[in-house]
Amino acid sequence: MLFNSYIFIFIFLPAALLGWYTLNRFEKYRLAQIFLSGMSLWFYGYFNTYYLLIIVASILVNYLLSYMMKFSRTKLTNRIGLAAGIGINLGILFYFKYYDFFIENINFLFRSDFHLKHILLPLGISFFTFQQLSFVIDRCTGRAEHYPFTDYITFVTFFPQLIAGPIVLYKEIIPQFEDTAKRVFSPSHFAKGLSLFILGLGKKVLLADTLAFATNFGFTQTYFLDSPSTLLVILAYTFQIYFDFSGYSDMAMGLGYMFNIVLPVNFNSPYKACSVKELWQRWHMTLSRFFVTYVYIPLGGSKRGKARTICNTMAIFALSGLWHGANWTYVAWGTMQGLLVVWDNLGIVGIKDSGDRKTARLQIPRWLGWFFTFSFFNLSLFFFRSENMAYAFQMFKNLFSFRNTGYIYKLAATMDIPEFYIIKQIITMTAPGILPAAYIAVLILLLAVSGFIMTRKNALEIVEAANYNSRFCWYIVIVFLWSLISFSQVSTFIYFNF
Repeated sequence: MLFNSYIFIFIFLPAALLGWYTLNRFEKYRLAQIFLSGMSLWFYGYFNTYYLLIIVASILVNYLLSYMMKFSRTKLTNRIGLAAGIGINLGILFYFKYYDFFIENINFLFRSDFHLKHILLPLGISFFTFQQLSFVIDRCTGRAEHYPFTDYITFVTFFPQLIAGPIVLYKEIIPQFEDTAKRVFSPSHFAKGLSLFILGLGKKVLLADTLAFATNFGFTQTYFLDSPSTLLVILAYTFQIYFDFSGYSDMAMGLGYMFNIVLPVNFNSPYKACSVKELWQRWHMTLSRFFVTYVYIPLGGSKRGKARTICNTMAIFALSGLWHGANWTYVAWGTMQGLLVVWDNLGIVGIKDSGDRKTARLQIPRWLGWFFTFSFFNLSLFFFRSENMAYAFQMFKNLFSFRNTGYIYKLAATMDIPEFYIIKQIITMTAPGILPAAYIAVLILLLAVSGFIMTRKNALEIVEAANYNSRFCWYIVIVFLWSLISFSQVSTFIYFNF
């Protein structure tokens, strides 16, 4: 079930809210959690009932392991439990997400002919697996206690964060569900959550989904693109993935507020960053937190010399790339990010007026740091979005070929969106010859609007500063109604694929 769908907004969400607050109103706290978990499983199983078997089995296995740790009395049994927890969770993830990728590479390297299983990737498996893995690791190392099953299943399945994050920690969520004061309806939290949800909805439907037309067309025409069209394609994808994930993060946090549950911030205006390191402190923040806590620090972090720090940094970024998908393009993308962060950590170049960069040999202004960061991230997305490495390198070749074959007109024609209908009819009747140029103008205008919004306050900052006067309420209503009208262009979120 998509957040940006009629069934979610008009049926599922009202029913979930009504049931949750009604049961809590009569102090049926455990029953309320069971109800919410059941609704969350319906939300998840709506895509495919087969997915329910996987997530339920994963929850039961991890909870059983947590229960067994109650009887652990020695370090050896703790280590066995830890190894079992890591092995089971990563084994499940490997089978469903990486098995075919592994077999393909085995067949390529050894000229073998093992059959692929073509396994259907369950939605959100990377998210709920990492979420449970963090709990199991902390449980086996004595940092987490055993919780009642109703608390645990609510922690894993809470639908706002179930499919595409944030990757929440048990200590962030379970205490909130155990706090009966949070079971009381809060008008201020609900208003904040509703506003945040609608702003995220607008980002997804009005910006990300519209830019997807140019992006999807461009990446299927890789060998035909020239320099101008390639530049517009990558800019379109840069803003598409930004508003797609930012929109989801806003909606997830907004839904949490509606239930009086505060989810961690997962996306904090990363395109304002002046270094790649800063960008990754703002983009998918809970994934970065997971890798730092459970991979980087156990490997030694930055405490074992510069060479070891570089290796550890490269390792977590390569793993981060692989986490996004079973393809060498994701590994290349992650490796490129790692190299840029390593360069940033070397402190050769610093940003003026930046406290942690005063020792850098070369100081550059913030705008130049932003330009390099934004440009390098754009280039890295050729790997992220391309079907394979050959296509990715072809996109680089297109961009730097400096050819102009006029393919930009075919690309821009994909922007035949409903909002442009009236203007299109007027141009068709009065000056049809300028229609191709008008499509280009629409695409450039949309990119300019996206860039402008990117530089302003983000949705969370807007909502926190709002006084909910009539002007702000009308603004929210307009965004909501405009988004509803555009649901005919509904698409899934990009991070659903991870």
